[in-house]
Amino acid sequence: MRLVTYTLGSSGARLGVLVDGLVVDVEHLGASHGFAWPSDMLSFIDNSVTLLPALKERLDDADGRLPAGSAVPLEDVKLQAPIPRPRKNIFGIGLNYRAHVAESAKSLDTDKDLPKQPVVFSKPPTSVIGPGGAIQHNAKMTQQLDWEVELAVIIGKTATRIATDKAMDHVFGYSVMIDISARDNRRAGQWIFSKGMDTYAPFGPCIVTADEIPDPHDLRLWLTKNGVMKQDSNTKYMIFDIPVLISHISSGMTLEPGDIIATGTPEGVGAGRTPQEWLWPGDVVEAGVDGVGVIRHPVVAI
Repeated sequence: MRLVTYTLGSSGARLGVLVDGLVVDVEHLGASHGFAWPSDMLSFIDNSVTLLPALKERLDDADGRLPAGSAVPLEDVKLQAPIPRPRKNIFGIGLNYRAHVAESAKSLDTDKDLPKQPVVFSKPPTSVIGPGGAIQHNAKMTQQLDWEVELAVIIGKTATRIATDKAMDHVFGYSVMIDISARDNRRAGQWIFSKGMDTYAPFGPCIVTADEIPDPHDLRLWLTKNGVMKQDSNTKYMIFDIPVLISHISSGMTLEPGDIIATGTPEGVGAGRTPQEWLWPGDVVEAGVDGVGVIRHPVVAI
């Protein structure tokens, strides 16, 4: 199932599910069957244990015959970030692909050895933008704006000190995120300012529920700049897989429904190229994860 947050005209953000090129409004569909279903993604995830099977059953029963007024064509809506305002900081994972460790050691003065445990940083909720949103380039802040395509994992059930063999039970679904980074804003070894500025977390276009992705550790992920391929790899090259990341983070910080883990990026970032490349106003970045989706974003000056 592919869940989206969308707006239609001047309406506020709504929760929808994609069905055959249509966006079906979840709250409206529920009401037509006498159910009080939520209109936002976080409330849905909070209650997904019961709501997901109920929504699937109603859609299966409808067999394409949806209640009047409950669906609109996808091209008529504006997609927002699936979770427009996360409750907590996004958990970012640094140096989680072998080849990216090597390129970072050459250009960013990071350790050339593979990390022995996940490298965790965070991006605040204010960094999130939805599909098509503009990535801000503030020349007063950075001359080294960089790109990183990542598979995002969305937590569905509370996880505290979870063993790796139980970790996948806590995954609600997956999305695409671009970890935008101002390389010249790392400060005393800390990354949050470099990675957490406004618009530095393009996110979308949907959340694909976990049951739709048989193996999240075998997905092609890629990124282009102005139509030229810059990153093209596969999630199988992660150093620390999703169960390890969930287990590691939850060993000291409780993961809650709606929390997001951006699982790291492969090689091909601008800082690792010779000569180095950066994002500038007028550039367009497109990124995708096979089976999940594609997002496209312009870079604009502010």
